[in-house]
Amino acid sequence: MWFIFALLSAVFAALVSIWAKIGLDGVNSNLATAVRTIIILIMAWGIVLFSGTYKQLPEISERNWWFLIASGLATGASWLCYFKALQLGNASQVVPVDKFSIVLTVILAVVFLNETLSLKTIVGCILITIGTLVMI
Repeated sequence: MWFIFALLSAVFAALVSIWAKIGLDGVNSNLATAVRTIIILIMAWGIVLFSGTYKQLPEISERNWWFLIASGLATGASWLCYFKALQLGNASQVVPVDKFSIVLTVILAVVFLNETLSLKTIVGCILITIGTLVMI
């Protein structure tokens, strides 16, 4: 099931890149990010309220809150930088650099989450790095 959600995420991410590039025409990238964030906020809280999972809010630990806040700040910084890059560059070049986050995530997962690197993962990261360099 995780693969279906990951694949859908990739499809939606591709749509984000194209629609954002079109939507950024003549619009400040920070303003565009703020508008997009409001839409996401409404959508996410709508799902949480409709599903009833908002009742789990008191169960979130202090540690989890801090990491969710940090993740939110990183998301905001990522989106602001991504939209500015899309505004200034070609989507076909910006997206591969943005997706280099895969390699960075693998490195951080090894360092902070004690995940183990397989030969397949190492080769994949090398190929992603080469592919990113070729595409830019």
